[in-house]
Amino acid sequence: MAYDRSTVEAVINLYFDGLYEADADKLRSAFHPSADLRATEKGELQILTVPDWLDRVKQRTSGKASGQAREDFIVTIDRSDDSTAFVKVRCQLPPRYFTDYLVAMKLSDGWRIVSKSYRYDVRD
Repeated sequence: MAYDRSTVEAVINLYFDGLYEADADKLRSAFHPSADLRATEKGELQILTVPDWLDRVKQRTSGKASGQAREDFIVTIDRSDDSTAFVKVRCQLPPRYFTDYLVAMKLSDGWRIVSKSYRYDVRD
């Protein structure tokens, strides 16, 4: 069954805008408040709450303000039904280049990211 991608893409584009602009309010509206971010550092699982992550976002200079080229895109959207999606994206905050795995769900207030797992490479 084919599903309309535009509603899921809208929350992902809000996520991309928030990352590029270092806009914590945009990111907050893209994520469910209970969501967390997960990655491995030196073989250990690191878990960050959305509020803690947003505090970090507020402290950095945005790619937009730095004049950095914006390069983010959706690799794939896998929908199992009309309210659940697994989204793989690529984005950058040089010198870090990320692959994010986002789980989004359609809730009473619209699509929200409920989970993020990610990895990144550091490049010169």
